[in-house]
Amino acid sequence: MVNIDAGGGDRLALAVLTQYRMATAEQLHVMVAPGARVEQTRRRLMKLHGEGLVDRVTLPRAGRTRGWFVTQYGAKIAEQWPELRGRPASRLVADRVIARRQAGPALTVTETALAFVQDARRRGDVCQPLDWIPKVNHSLGNEKALMPDALLYYRRQQADTKSGWSMLRAFVEVDGATTNPEHLAAKISAYERFYRYVPAPGGRQRAGALQTEAWRQRYPAFPRLLFVLDGTGPVSVDHRIRALKAGAGLAGRDFLRDVPLLATPLRDLLENGPSAPIWRPLTGLKQHAAWTDIPSG
Repeated sequence: MVNIDAGGGDRLALAVLTQYRMATAEQLHVMVAPGARVEQTRRRLMKLHGEGLVDRVTLPRAGRTRGWFVTQYGAKIAEQWPELRGRPASRLVADRVIARRQAGPALTVTETALAFVQDARRRGDVCQPLDWIPKVNHSLGNEKALMPDALLYYRRQQADTKSGWSMLRAFVEVDGATTNPEHLAAKISAYERFYRYVPAPGGRQRAGALQTEAWRQRYPAFPRLLFVLDGTGPVSVDHRIRALKAGAGLAGRDFLRDVPLLATPLRDLLENGPSAPIWRPLTGLKQHAAWTDIPSG
């Protein structure tokens, strides 16, 4: 029988590893038990490992640092929980060789998520670990799909709203300089296709019913688009941002009006926090901005 101690954090730890592709013990510790000692999280992982729910690989060129990920059995258990129902399980379970090869990009995405979670805690906003959802499928029709590195939900304290809060959503792309700059910029056109995509009528369609864009069935406003750039120095970052600006220049005016497009180096994100004015708008003349300050829709 699986012994998942919900009150002690076992359940949240397994849920995070099911939803994310991979995390180190240190990353997971900050996610689920920041007020305790990291040894507690390491013991928790060993307990889950002993029950066959998670597995680990030793990372290349990282000493004895281990990357932890959920097993098929662990994912089967966790996907029954209400907090994960209907969400994709981003798991590396084919074999350890593949897991080790893909660990670098996966852990960079986890580190980016952690930056948003910690920033929200400091600011009194709300961004829980499970508010970062990797690899959510968005159909573009004809068996094509848009799959962001992550979909972010972020609740921000805002005194000028009736509830005192505003909900922000963002598609996040984390690029480790493994993608050609032109291919990276082409992602903007993929998001614009999703912005305009209207599914073909299916089943019994009411006569005269108005078809609308697919994204409106999921989001009250189209999520903003954030590019986080890692992997090389400032020259490469500037080159990729220029390519992204060129890609944005090909988009329609309505898309650019409704969807804030921003980019930042991962180094700036980790050093200053996501809420700092470190983001470079890909349209307009403004040089830097906070990602929360540019309204969407």
